Amino acid sequence: MLANAQTGKFIFEPGSTSFPSSHASTIVELKNGDLMAAWFGGTHERAPDVAIWSSRNVHGVWSQPIELAREPNIPEWNPVLFHTKDGKLWLYYKVGPSPGEWSARRMFSTDEGLTWSKPEQLPAGLLGPIRAKPLVLPDGTIVAGTSFEAYKTWAAWVERSTDDGKTWAKIGPITISPAVDEATTPAPDPKPGDPGFDAKSKGPRHTVGIIQPSIVSLGGRHLRMYARSQTIASKIAVADSIDNGLTWTQARFLDLPNNNSGIDAVRLKDGRIVLIFNDTTRGRSPLNLAVSRDGEHFHIFTTLENTPGEFSYPALIQATNGDLLMTYTWNRKTIKFIRMPLKDVPPS
Repeated sequence: MLANAQTGKFIFEPGSTSFPSSHASTIVELKNGDLMAAWFGGTHERAPDVAIWSSRNVHGVWSQPIELAREPNIPEWNPVLFHTKDGKLWLYYKVGPSPGEWSARRMFSTDEGLTWSKPEQLPAGLLGPIRAKPLVLPDGTIVAGTSFEAYKTWAAWVERSTDDGKTWAKIGPITISPAVDEATTPAPDPKPGDPGFDAKSKGPRHTVGIIQPSIVSLGGRHLRMYARSQTIASKIAVADSIDNGLTWTQARFLDLPNNNSGIDAVRLKDGRIVLIFNDTTRGRSPLNLAVSRDGEHFHIFTTLENTPGEFSYPALIQATNGDLLMTYTWNRKTIKFIRMPLKDVPPS
């Protein structure tokens, strides 16, 4: 099923802002039912003028974007909005010339994003939720999926806090199990264009890296992360915890494609898992929704976009009224928002 175009709205019209390029959105429902979205925007990704921008949705209308954070002459990246159990609204984001050089900043609001604290630098080695929203457990514990992209190797990590983000435990690395990695390791001398060829190093990739995990609860103390993988693997990776995120298995692949691009997942109030991802191993179209009863076997039930272009880096939450709320990059020109009634999600 192709989602009704009338359910989707641009947060701002392409070409209507001072920044021509937008990417990597996040969305949160505010306590009064309004919505807030944020993303990074500037001349282009990695440009020194890239800042964090935001918009509010009040009575179904998105406001003109406002600038939330800017580091002079250094790009910002991957904002993440979420509430902690104490009621604060947090914005985590990254700063640096490239992912391998990132440090993290955060700000909080006690009035639902009308005003913000001054940006705070996280200690070196902590990046906070790297792209997708963290999971906040009923007791307030924050389980944030994070990752690091280094030379020829990527790995996922978990940053876990039991005191609303005052202190953190860093857990990992979470990598593909050696048996799976060996089965997908490229030949020792791949050529340009081969799946195992790394364009930056002009040589073979030595490991199948995973990054940008999205974490959900599967019930009880069982948590699962869904992660992006490198092109050589071209599948969504998963890892599990059975102790609320204190320890994790090695990662393995699901029978779902990944195009080396971001994904997101949410557990619905009835226990089903919904995944938003590109159902392809190349390019960033189409963009799809899939549902699962067990978090393992997914059924694609909606195509959100299927024309040539880039529809990527989605964010997905469930609203208080049960609706699915999602935002994603639309051809790098704007951020698109879709509200889907829960009744449109079929049984898994």
